[in-house]
Amino acid sequence: MLRIKKLDIFVLKSFLLLFAGTFFICLFIFMMQFLWRYVDELVGKGLEIKVLAQFFFLSALTLIPLSLPLAILLAALMTFGNFGERYELLSMKAAGIPLLRIMQPVILFCVLLGLTSFFFQNVVGPKAQKELWTLIVSMKQKSPEVDIPEGVFYSDIDGYNIYVKQKDRETGILKDVLIYNFSDGFENAHIIWAAEGKLELTADKQHLYLHLYNGEQFENLKSQAGLSRNVPYRRETFREKHTLIQFDTQFNMVDGNFLNRRSDIKNMNEITHAIDSLTAYADSLGRSMHSDIMQSTYKAPILSKSDSVKIQEEKLSVINIDSVFNTLTSAEKLKTLSTCENRLSSLSSDWSMKSYLTKETDANIRGHRSDWHKKITLSLACIIFFFIGAPLGAIIRKGGLGMPVVLSVLIFILYYIIDSGATRVAKSGEMNIILGTWMSTLVLAPLGGFLTYKSNKDSVVFNIDVYIAFFRKLLGIRQSRHIFKKEVIIHTPDYADIVNRLEAISGQCQDYANKHKLLGPPNYFQIFTNNEHDDAIREISLQMENLIEELSNSKDNILLNMLNKYPYLSVKAHKSLFDNRWLNLIFGIIVPAGLLVWLNIWRYRVRLDKDLKVILKTNEELENHIRTNLL
Repeated sequence: MLRIKKLDIFVLKSFLLLFAGTFFICLFIFMMQFLWRYVDELVGKGLEIKVLAQFFFLSALTLIPLSLPLAILLAALMTFGNFGERYELLSMKAAGIPLLRIMQPVILFCVLLGLTSFFFQNVVGPKAQKELWTLIVSMKQKSPEVDIPEGVFYSDIDGYNIYVKQKDRETGILKDVLIYNFSDGFENAHIIWAAEGKLELTADKQHLYLHLYNGEQFENLKSQAGLSRNVPYRRETFREKHTLIQFDTQFNMVDGNFLNRRSDIKNMNEITHAIDSLTAYADSLGRSMHSDIMQSTYKAPILSKSDSVKIQEEKLSVINIDSVFNTLTSAEKLKTLSTCENRLSSLSSDWSMKSYLTKETDANIRGHRSDWHKKITLSLACIIFFFIGAPLGAIIRKGGLGMPVVLSVLIFILYYIIDSGATRVAKSGEMNIILGTWMSTLVLAPLGGFLTYKSNKDSVVFNIDVYIAFFRKLLGIRQSRHIFKKEVIIHTPDYADIVNRLEAISGQCQDYANKHKLLGPPNYFQIFTNNEHDDAIREISLQMENLIEELSNSKDNILLNMLNKYPYLSVKAHKSLFDNRWLNLIFGIIVPAGLLVWLNIWRYRVRLDKDLKVILKTNEELENHIRTNLL
C-alpha cells in the first residue's frame, strides 16, 4: 500500500501553491505576447465577444505546453529557495533526509506534468492549433469598422480612397470629402468631391450608404475614346447624391482545409504518415527529373552515317571536341557558341525552377520531422527545468519574487535561444534535424544533472571565493598577508623561543637553497617521471605559518607589520604537475604541452628562490627587533 508521509505532503503542497500562481502568470504573459503579434490586424473590426473569447481560449490551449516548463522552473526555484531561506531544508538534511528524497514527490508530479504536456501537444494542441489559425485568418479577412480619420486617405474600403478634411463627431457629418473610385480600373477612375457628406451602414451590413451634398463628379471616358490620344472626361455638378458601396462587415469563418499541409496541426501519427507521403512524392519527383535530364541534357548525340563510318575507320574511343570545333569556319563557330549559350541559359532556368520544387519538399519534410521531435523535447523540458530550478533554489537559498524570477527568465531565455536557433538551422538543412531539435535538451540536461549533484553533495557552486582561489592557483597569483593588531590577546608570544625557531627556519631555508639551485633550469626527465612531494618546503611552510600565527598575538605594531612581508609558499607548484606518474609521463611525451609545463615549473622554482630570500631577510629583521625591543 502506498504510504504518503507528512514531509511529502508538505513539500508537494508548498510547490503546488506556487506552481498554480506561476503557471497562470506565465500563460498570461505568453498569451499577451501572442496577441501583440496580431493586434494591429485584429483591432478596429468590431469583433463580437464570443469570437474574442474563442480566440483567447484556443491560444491558451496551444500555449499550455510552452508555459509549463517556465512555470515549473520558477515554482521550483521559489519553493526550494524558500526552504533554504527559512532553514527548513537544513532541518530536513540534519534529520538525515537527502535532497533527492525531499524532491521525490515533486519529481513524480513533474513527470505527470510532462505527460500532460505531451497529451496537449499530441491530442489537444493540433486540433486547437487548426481552429486557432482558421479563426485568425477569418478575423484578418473581416472588413474593419468604418472610422475615417481626418486629413488622411482612408483605403480600407476595397476599390476606394476617401479623404475627409474635417469630421463632426456628434452629428457624423463629413466636410470637404474627396473620393477616388477605382472599382472600374485605374484608367477609368471616378473622382467625387463634396462639401459635405455622411456614411451609413445598411441593415444587412453588406453595403455602405453614402450621402453627398453640394459637389462635383469627374469621370474618365477613355473607353469611349478608343485609340485617340485625347481622352475626354465628364463633369457633373450635383446638389445631392446617394450611392451604395459594397462593404461586407459580417464575420464569416473560412474553410480550414487549406491548413492541412501545416505540420503543427497534426499529431505524431499524422506527421509520420505525412513524412512518408512527402518522401514518396520527393522520390517520384527525383526519378522524374532524372529521367528528364537523361533524355534531354545527357542524351547521347545522334551521329550520321558518315560520322559513324569515320569513327569506326579511325577506331576513335574518345572524340576531341576542341579539335572538332577548330575545324569549323568562323560563321559555324559563332553559330555553335550562340546555340550553346541559349541552350545553357534555357537549362539553367529550367533546373532552377525544378530545384525550387525539390527544396520546398525537402523543407516541408524537415519541418514535419522537427515538429515530431518537438513534442517530445518540450515534454522533457518540464522534468529538466525542475532538476535545474530545485537544486538551484537549494543552493542560492533565496525565495520570493526577486532572484528566482531573474534566474528563471535568464535560464528560459537561454533555452529559447538555443532551441529556436538550432531548430531554425536544422530546418534550413545545414544541421541534422534530430540534433538541431534536441540541442536545447542536450545542453540543459547536463546542467540540471550537475546542479542536482552539487546540491545533493552540499558543494559550493556560487561562492565566488572558490572560483577566485582556483584562478589564483591556475595563474600563480598569490594573496598578500593582512595581519592586524588583535583587540583581545589571551596568550602572549614566547619571544625567547621564537628567536630560536626563527634561526632554525633560516637554517632550513639556507640549506634548501644551497642544495637545489632553484635558479637553474629543472631536469625535464625528472619532472615528468617523478611524483613525489617536496616535504622540506612543506615543513618550512608549516613552521612559518605556526610562527606567524603565534606572533600575531603580539601588541607590537612594528612586529605585526614585519609579519605581512612573509609570502605564502607554494609547496607543489615547483615539482611535478600531477601526483600520478603516468599522467606526468603522458604530458612529458606531448612535447608542446610538456614544454609549457616545464617552463611554468621553472618559473615557480625562480619564485620559490625569491621567497626563501625574503624569508631569510624577514627572519633576520624580526630577530634583531625582538632582541632589541622585546627581550
